[in-house]
Amino acid sequence: MARHNLDSLDRKILRLIAADARVPFLEVARSCNVSGAAIHQRIQKLTALGVLKGSEFIINPEKIGYETCAYVGLFLKDPSSFDDVVEKLRQIPEVTECHYTTGGYDMFIKIYAKNNHDMLNIIHDKLQPLGLSRSETIVSFNAVIDRQLPMPGNDEEDDNEVDGED
Repeated sequence: MARHNLDSLDRKILRLIAADARVPFLEVARSCNVSGAAIHQRIQKLTALGVLKGSEFIINPEKIGYETCAYVGLFLKDPSSFDDVVEKLRQIPEVTECHYTTGGYDMFIKIYAKNNHDMLNIIHDKLQPLGLSRSETIVSFNAVIDRQLPMPGNDEEDDNEVDGED
């Protein structure tokens, strides 16, 4: 994975839009003391570089009936079937993340269910048939921290460097 060197304007833009993805570009431009066109160009550049992966509305799972969140460590009967299992996991809408990890698990997933009974059904009816030797489930009661990573660099330094840039 390539690491991109970001200048002070890039970092300031990223901090502003990470705090509020719906902030208008003109408001970002005013905060950065540059033109709206400059912000638009920078956003396009950051997207093309893969620094920005896009923007999205985040649906609160609880508000649409998914009251149980769990992390499940999967142990495959046949680890060589890994790619096939990943493709099958993509077909299960309750699976929202799948990670390659170190440690004892072959893979680690995040799933949502309507309740504990639904969670049991998902594990038994949808996950077990994928060729698991076993799984370990950790139910999350509440995400107490859920945030973007901070941008490296000094805010005060960035403010001084950006002034007058166009």
